[in-house]
Amino acid sequence: MDNDFLNKDEVNKKTITKKRKQTRKDGRNKKTSSFIQILNGDFLTKGFMLKNLSFIFFIMLLLLIIVGKGYYGKQLSSEVINTQKELDELTSDYFESKAILEEKTKRSVLIKKLNKIGLKETVNPTKVIKIKKEKRESEQ
Repeated sequence: MDNDFLNKDEVNKKTITKKRKQTRKDGRNKKTSSFIQILNGDFLTKGFMLKNLSFIFFIMLLLLIIVGKGYYGKQLSSEVINTQKELDELTSDYFESKAILEEKTKRSVLIKKLNKIGLKETVNPTKVIKIKKEKRESEQ
């Protein structure tokens, strides 16, 4: 019976189905075993840590950068808020000063103040003296 003739196609089908079953089981075992390792903490063993030490440091660096970026963003936003408050305050001071200046330099107010000193408003309109450029050049 050991020397019985076996059909080649049947043997190939049997080996293929065995391999498929084994790979399915192995895939499940690998997934479950890695999940169990994470739950147990076995992934922190010396071999794993030494193999992936550079990657672990890289991830830690990225985490530090993310945290730093968060703090920097908070600082910038608080500075923007403070600067906006200061700008609003300066703007209100500007408008207040401008209104006071306009009030003090009204024509009627100036006339009253100057009458006390003895100065009066002119009745004659002001005249503008214009000098032509040709005359200036000839004089020099």
